[in-house]
Amino acid sequence: MIDDAEFSNLVRHAVFHVTDQIGRKLTDPSLPGFIQRALLPFQRSGSPKFTTCLGNVVGPGGPDVSDCASLEFTVHDRPGLLSSITQVLVDQGCHVASGQAWTHNGRAAGVLYVTTTGADGAALHPSRWARIERLVNAVVDARENVSGERRWVCMSAPVRGRVHTERRMHQLMHDDRDYESGPAPTPVDEEHFCMGDRAATAARSVHRTQTRVTIENWEERGYAIVKMTSRDRPKLLFDTVCALTDMHYVVFHATAGAQGPLAIQEYYIRHKDGRTVDSNAERQKVSRCLVAAVERRASHGVRVEVRATDRSGLLSDFTRMLREHGLSLLRVEIKRQKEEAIGTFFLVTDTGGEVRPEALCAVRARVAEMGISLDVAKGAPGWPPVKKTRAPATSPADQERPRSSLGSFLWSHLGKLSNNFGLIRS
Repeated sequence: MIDDAEFSNLVRHAVFHVTDQIGRKLTDPSLPGFIQRALLPFQRSGSPKFTTCLGNVVGPGGPDVSDCASLEFTVHDRPGLLSSITQVLVDQGCHVASGQAWTHNGRAAGVLYVTTTGADGAALHPSRWARIERLVNAVVDARENVSGERRWVCMSAPVRGRVHTERRMHQLMHDDRDYESGPAPTPVDEEHFCMGDRAATAARSVHRTQTRVTIENWEERGYAIVKMTSRDRPKLLFDTVCALTDMHYVVFHATAGAQGPLAIQEYYIRHKDGRTVDSNAERQKVSRCLVAAVERRASHGVRVEVRATDRSGLLSDFTRMLREHGLSLLRVEIKRQKEEAIGTFFLVTDTGGEVRPEALCAVRARVAEMGISLDVAKGAPGWPPVKKTRAPATSPADQERPRSSLGSFLWSHLGKLSNNFGLIRS
């Protein structure tokens, strides 16, 4: 994960201070070479892979799904939705090899990579994709409770060079306008950054679970300054940059850091057409989109880890069992490692309440009869990692910036940043 980062003309210069996923110093000598091959397309020969400290095998594009068809959907969220969709796939002779599904603000989106379960490769002929798409649409339509509710379903052929799955999930939910629901974003509280260490720690303990966004214009330089605070977690920077990119903003300069459980980000942006964030309506939209990008992956509900020998209908059987026990899914990630299927599921009750231990025990007993092991995740040890406080440092750039800028706080902890505001292309 990123401990802190500094960007200035990112095409030529960027500094990242990183730890592994549980906050430890990086010691694997092969990691720098893997990162370099993953970032540079001409060095990706052989599809480089790397095993993380948590045992996950990763590559530059995620799992290889080039031989899989893709089912994408965005729809109103409801209990049993994924169970119904996966049952259609089973009935049509398809197997879910990997995929993800997210829910946020009453909306659901998913990307499922599917293969044929038969010996005949024609089972996923284009005519079959169209049929499966119609059937999934029919299932979704039959379960709609609101007339005219927006939805989208698309089945596509296997292709090489797919968009990274999590990147695609952000695109789907942004296009579905999940950010329009929910309360208005809370602005960043500038004053608590000026508190002493004890007072700031107390303030963070109260506000750390709430994502806050403030946007102001720096007219002299022609930038909009986006300031964000939220609970720190893995992939936070990725999620934020995805949101800015989806809104067609270009990042010229940025800082990101963490103080204990609190993550702090600041971006200098312009729209692709050169505009800043000119109107109050646009500021509200940008704020809502950034909050949505952070909250989509927020860990709510009880997290369970599932493992089983991979087989046809596995996901459909497991999600049906959850539905029969009155449980709903908030977020899902499934993947295949060799002959084993591995899944992470965040669960709540059908009414959105906390899952009781006896309900989990009942589900565990039932799925064990199907050869599925289910364990409640305790979280990675040592997460979130304890950050060391750096010695304060000052920069002449601080004097050029607007008063009360979050950057002055960040730079005092992250060190001197470059004054070269070159173009960063997202």
